[in-house]
Formats: sequence, C-alpha cells, structure tokens
Amino acid sequence: MTAFVLVPGLFTNAHVWEETATRLAAAGAEAHPVALTGLGGPPSGAAGAGIDLETHIADVLTAIDSVTSGDIVLVGHDYGIHPVLGAADRRADRITRIVHLDSGMPQDGVPALAAVPDQSLRERLAGRAGAGSGAAECAEGAEAADGVLPPPARDEWQRWGSTEGVPDAALDRLTALAAPQPLGTLLQPLRLTGAVGSVPTTGVLCTGNGVSIELVQMLVGFGDPALQALTDPKVTFFELPTGHWPMLSLPGELAEVLLRAAAGEGHRLKPADADGTPGHLRPFLLDVPEIPRERTGNLDLYLPDAEGPRPAVVFVHGGPVPAEARPTPRDWPTLVGYARYAAGHGVVGATVDHRLHDVGDYERAAADVAAAVETVRADPRVDTDRVALWFFSGGGPLSADWLAAPPAWLRCLAADYPVLAPLPNWGLHGSRFRPAEAVAGAGRLPVVVIRVGLEVPEIAATVEEFLAAAKDCGADVEVVDVPNGHHGFETLDPTEESREAVRRAMRSVLAHLTR
Repeated sequence: MTAFVLVPGLFTNAHVWEETATRLAAAGAEAHPVALTGLGGPPSGAAGAGIDLETHIADVLTAIDSVTSGDIVLVGHDYGIHPVLGAADRRADRITRIVHLDSGMPQDGVPALAAVPDQSLRERLAGRAGAGSGAAECAEGAEAADGVLPPPARDEWQRWGSTEGVPDAALDRLTALAAPQPLGTLLQPLRLTGAVGSVPTTGVLCTGNGVSIELVQMLVGFGDPALQALTDPKVTFFELPTGHWPMLSLPGELAEVLLRAAAGEGHRLKPADADGTPGHLRPFLLDVPEIPRERTGNLDLYLPDAEGPRPAVVFVHGGPVPAEARPTPRDWPTLVGYARYAAGHGVVGATVDHRLHDVGDYERAAADVAAAVETVRADPRVDTDRVALWFFSGGGPLSADWLAAPPAWLRCLAADYPVLAPLPNWGLHGSRFRPAEAVAGAGRLPVVVIRVGLEVPEIAATVEEFLAAAKDCGADVEVVDVPNGHHGFETLDPTEESREAVRRAMRSVLAHLTR
C-alpha cells in the first residue's frame, strides 16, 4: 500500500487536503495530511515564537515515522516542499517519491523566502531580516509583527498564486481558516546533505498559474545547468489545467495524478542536446550578409554600407537567461540574424546583453536596455531621431516603459512571440512591467507584433490580453501571424511562411523608421 504524506503551503494546513485525501483513501491508499506547527498544528505558545523551518521538518518526520509499512510518497505544495525536502533528506531510505505540487526547486542553504512570489514583499522581508528585525512590512502596508506574516484577505490570494478554478465557497473557507505564517519558516535556510537527490521526483505543474511542461522543456533547452537535473529519467511531470490550489479546484484529478506519480508514470523531459544543436542555436532562417559586428561592452553594432547618420533598430533578447549561458544572447543566431538583416537594408542593427537572469531582474534589465539605447543614439553614425526597439519572448515586459511614454525619436516598437503581461507565478503584482496596461499610453506609436500559432498557451494568453487592450485604446498595432510557427520560429521553423513573416515585419519596421 502507498501512503501519501500531504504537506500544505503558506498560511494553510491539513484542511486543504480533505477532498484529495478522501479520493486517495477510496482508491486504496493511505493519506496523511500534515498539520504544521503554528498553522493549526500542535500548540506553539505565542504566535510564531520559536517556529522555524526545522520545526516543520520535524512535523513531516513525525508523519513519516508514523507510517509502519508500504511505500511513502511525500507531497509538498508551495512552501510545503521545503519541509518535505528537509525531511526526505533525513529519511531518504524510506521515501519512494517526492512530488513537487506547483512548487519550486529549493536548494541547500536557500531559505523559503526566495520562493515567495511577491517580489516587493520578498525584498522587504529580506531587508528586515538582514537588519536583524523581527518584524517586516506586509505587501499591503500592515506589519508582520510577533514573528508572523498575516494571511491574505480574500481578494489578496492572487498575490500568492492563481486562484483559477477555486469555487467561491472554497475560497471563502480558505480565507476563514488561513493562519499567520511564522517568519522563521521563511527565513531559516534549508539544509540538505544531498541524500534526497537519490529519491525519484515528480513535478505537478498547474498551467493556470503560468507554467507548463512545454515551457519547462523550453527553459531546459537554453542549457541552464540548474535545470538539467530535470531531464533525469527518475524525474517525471504532470499538468493540471487549473490555478495554484488544485486540491481545492480539482481534488479528484489531483488524486489521480498522485496515484499515477506513485506508480512512476508521467512525462519525461529531453536533455538540452537530445536533438543535437539546441533550438535557439540553430541557423537563422534567412540568408543575411556577413556584416561584422562592432563590440563595445554589452553592446554590438552592425553597420550598413551607407553614408551619413542612419536609423537604428535595437534588438532586445528575451529571458530569463542563466548568467552562465554561453554563448550569450547577443551571439545567438536569431539576434545576429535580425541585426545583419537590418544592416543589409541600410539601418544600424544593435544587439545588447542585458541582465535578465531571473524574473526578479526586470528592473536592472530595463536599466541596461535604456543605457544601451542612449549609447546607440549618441553614436554619430546613428540618426538620433529615428530609432526602433524590437523585443523578443520574455523581454516583452521590458517594452512597457516605452509603450507607456514613447519618446518622439521612437518611431516603432516590435515584438516577436512576446510575453506581454507577467505570468501569474512571476510575482510582478503591481509592477510597471505590464505592456498590456502600458499600451494605453502608446498614442500614435506604431507597434508590430509577430504572433506564432503554436505558442506556449500561457504566453499566447498574454498576447491576446495585450491585443484586446490595444483595441480598446485605439493603439496602432499590426499583427504579423505565423500560423505554423513555434516560439523561437526563426531557428525552429525554417519554412517559407516563417521567412515571409520576418520579411514582412522588417518591412513594416523599416517603413516606420524611414517615413
């Protein structure tokens, strides 16, 4: 018999597992929802006093030790994966599988605070912790006193994950039973010996929260060393079409997935080099002139064979891209290909390496892009009053500043398969990097969007949100469709349809630059 030890996430406790546990028991398995200390579990005295991650690891160890026979599968939702890994590291010989339920990949020495989706709150808590204070400001301005973080109000759960699919009654109950989260559980680093690395794992991804198997496979393809472990044969994946709380929105489907995970089923990812050259490093789909680059710092210029100051197009790569990735994005065939293609048509092509290495890096990446644009405009070979910006993929949110208040010299803004609204699990609530909102300030700025028909659904939804907002405010948006194109089609889909889409998009941008 399989015993499932179910560990809840932030602000929640064993009650969230009730329906899923009932379904597991009906299928002949044991279900052990864990009541975490300070969140409705054993009494702890003063709120948050002395409760840290080790306390919750001990709670999970107690649950493991209560199982006398059979296979044990640990399930950690959200924050719950931290005590799960801590406990599994000490009982690795007893654990058959670990399930990451819409949770991250905690590392040794890193506190759970690093996985808090709300970036502004994360920074404030980290700042207070670094200053040695026992209190921290909550995202809404209230203080986290007495060593606890207050639970969200009913309309604030979205800051912690998408509530898509959660019935109103379940959301009401979630709010009513939510408990303050002891700050020590977030601030104490997770300590692992490495023993847990031998335990098979399964990731259950909730697509309504902004992540899917296809998206993870795409990130693995970029060669991030931290993600290569996900291609191990003992790692499997499932998806659920719902938000961050599947035990409330799809308890039956979740139970079925957990049973299948316990049996070793699930999707397995392909290594980055499984098909030879990674997709983003394959040749650009057009034959372009071999124009040499001129490299200064993080900026490359591709200069046309033409007299006098020329218009320029600055190409802004996507991401997040691991800091260790080589080659860096400005040397990727797509960026080089577009820049040379532009130079071959008489304008300066510029590519820039910016520091978007994590979803928390948009501020500094935006500063990098702004500085690069000013460097380009200051070059005497560039017509300072005729510049276009062209964004790609996860670089899309960086377009928001330029859409919200376009300068007079910005003649056009283009975006290839862009992310045009932050994904739910990015923690950018309230940030300025929201092109779907910023487009209201675009005025007469021409915008060219290259939309691929085989886009990752989570990204496609942001494009449609942007286009709807653009229509509502009367923005000047041209859509270039690539019906059979994938995300990154310039190197993945070298078809005539794809080539014509690139030609058409470039013609439009050049027309606006030279008008």
